Amino acid sequence: MSKGDVKKVVLAYSGGLDTSIILRWLQDQYQCEVVTFTADLGQGEELEPARAKALTMGIKPENIYIDDLREEFVRDFVFPMFRANALYEGIYLLGTSIARPLISKRQIEIANQVGADAVCHGATGKGNDQVRFEMGYYALKPEIKVIAPWRLWDLTSRTKLLDYAEKHQIPIAKDKRGEAPYSMDANMLHISYEGKALEDPWVEPDGDMYRMTVSPEQAPDKPEYVEIEFKKGDAVAVNGEALSPAALLTRLNEIGGRNGIGRIDLVENRFVGMKSRGVYETPGGTVLYWAHRAIESITLDRGASHLKDDLASRYAELIYNGFWFSPEREALQALVDATQTHVEGTVRLKLYKGNIITAGRKSPKSLYRLDFVTFEEDSVYDQRDAQGFIKLNALRMRLAKMARG
Repeated sequence: MSKGDVKKVVLAYSGGLDTSIILRWLQDQYQCEVVTFTADLGQGEELEPARAKALTMGIKPENIYIDDLREEFVRDFVFPMFRANALYEGIYLLGTSIARPLISKRQIEIANQVGADAVCHGATGKGNDQVRFEMGYYALKPEIKVIAPWRLWDLTSRTKLLDYAEKHQIPIAKDKRGEAPYSMDANMLHISYEGKALEDPWVEPDGDMYRMTVSPEQAPDKPEYVEIEFKKGDAVAVNGEALSPAALLTRLNEIGGRNGIGRIDLVENRFVGMKSRGVYETPGGTVLYWAHRAIESITLDRGASHLKDDLASRYAELIYNGFWFSPEREALQALVDATQTHVEGTVRLKLYKGNIITAGRKSPKSLYRLDFVTFEEDSVYDQRDAQGFIKLNALRMRLAKMARG
């Protein structure tokens, strides 16, 4: 694409240095009308400065979108994912991955609203986000033009970016020349830290880096109990107080964070082929994941539970790789949601210095029957039935041994 090929573009815009440079680069490279879109996903930053910065760079007021997507994010993306107990490579709760389809969805909605023929993101050509954004764009609007500046321009170093910013009078924060020793991405589910000082997987992260959690060593010396109520697989109340999805996750972030819950340090396999080291804080999500597994333990049938476990890693991989809008993810979601009909009740957790301990669980739909499992005398289970059960299950192994010696 070149000048004249693009008439109007919707840019995913944070107001930071990189996307501000992209904004000016779009204006120069394509001489097109630019619409900025900033998503409030609970990242904990004041977003109005993004509006002011866009105005100073010549964006019309009606072309600046700052949307509060917090409730939609948790209700329609985070909660469905947690119903599936999705963990990428057995540990990562997908905090960055699950935000991307919502951002791409809203970008396309704005593009349709304003008549834009292109969308633009600021993801690099080495990472997963470029895939996630663009998979969303094409799934929702197949004919859309996609501009990915990091794959196109010659601003290939931090020095060149800063020189470009100074040349075009783009404001540079005082700390940008020195820069933070890592890159950070935040939303209300988590914060991720990557790159620079964290690139050596042997080096322990600086304890001062974390923002959502205290260290386990600094957490209170007394355990804190929390009760989480579920209906149809979704958390609906904390300590007896009914909360909206976003408010509930915020509350669990506060509770988990002050108890040192949710820090992980992992080397993961990116979809583009390389390994990368990431450090994540997911306090509320970690508590929610643990509680959901606990309530499922008494409300899900064994077969349904084991099937979900078999599919959870596949579901997580689809989200990580950018296939949220794919037919296979939607099919898996339908299966997962069907298993959640009777997943309701309350879980009590004990949080202590980075640890989560299940302290109790109860449900009106519980499949746990004390009269069946008791070690005391009962009148509902004939232990002699187990003999035939064992022999039938052992039959194939007995036959194999007799045949082969």
